[in-house]
Amino acid sequence: MSTITTAAVVESPGAGFTLSQVELADLRADEVLVRMVAAGICHTDLSVAKGALPFPMPAVLGHEGAGIVEAVGASVTRVQPGDQVLLSYTSCGRCASCHDGHPAYCETWLPANLIGGRRLDGSATISRAGSEVGGHFFGQSSFARHAIADERGVVKVGPGAPLDVLAPLGCGVMTGTGAVWNVLRPRPGSTVLITGAGAVGLSAVMAATMTPATRIVVADRIADRLRLARELGATDTIDTTKRDLADEVGRLTGDHGVDGAVETTGSADVLRTSVGTLAVRGTAVIVGAPAFGTEVPVDVNFMLPGRHVVGLTLGDAEIESLVPVLAGLVIAGRLPVHRLVTHYRFDQIGQAVEDVLAGATIKPVLRFDPPAND
Repeated sequence: MSTITTAAVVESPGAGFTLSQVELADLRADEVLVRMVAAGICHTDLSVAKGALPFPMPAVLGHEGAGIVEAVGASVTRVQPGDQVLLSYTSCGRCASCHDGHPAYCETWLPANLIGGRRLDGSATISRAGSEVGGHFFGQSSFARHAIADERGVVKVGPGAPLDVLAPLGCGVMTGTGAVWNVLRPRPGSTVLITGAGAVGLSAVMAATMTPATRIVVADRIADRLRLARELGATDTIDTTKRDLADEVGRLTGDHGVDGAVETTGSADVLRTSVGTLAVRGTAVIVGAPAFGTEVPVDVNFMLPGRHVVGLTLGDAEIESLVPVLAGLVIAGRLPVHRLVTHYRFDQIGQAVEDVLAGATIKPVLRFDPPAND
């Protein structure tokens, strides 16, 4: 049966989010119906909402969902009704990347997650008054009280898990930690540079503290975020409104350079500078996404001594492997994601967006149902 629910709909590019009643389609065999408890807001949601990326509108976005399973399709085996789950991206499970354990690089990734707005067969998951609404965003569209999620994007967590803290694990936290653990893999004594102290960058900081890296340098323009970065484990911070990034990295490393860099700002200039700070055999990971067509020149001879520049999607994470580990670390107090989170009611989504764009909030998380102890 179809489900009537309330969603935050973007009517047209730049129009913002308005609550509206929508209808979810009947479940397919490999789909799960989730009653949302919480959903993080990510800059990718906001980029699509303003029209920076192609997506059919009106649309329901959201891709850091957390909730309780209400129904499952006939072939679903990962979860059952009543389970608490976190939602992340979807993938086909059949291509070479999926078989190799790298589903974030699935052959269907763009149409299935970011720009399609429908299932891969072209059918809609969301409609309103008989007209299709863009949905299936990252296989979920979690800015709604209920969401249809692909089974491959659903991860079960324990019954006592704090969903309104864990919601960001499905994208932002997973991306930052994956950049460090899956790509940089710091060796003993390594120096890591992280540019941008937002949710992804600070997640990378927390991940780096669990590695043998001995110097963790964070650069940003907001003093409060740099203060939080130090509290979360950064050994050095650079306020780029006052100091030159390249000069400061040179001073801190004795002109040796950094062994790894995680660029989260999406600024071509910052990426160019980050690459220029690499030590011999150092690796720069591109996480922040600028506008399509953005190019950053590199000095070929500078790259020849084993330096690497690597693009990254969603931490190169296999969600069934990484997300439960992250959830366990959060619950154990070893990954203090709650330090990044500010909670908002679902009907405060407009305020949450304003706050994150103003830099007042690092990771806004919408609550659909307040916890019982509130």
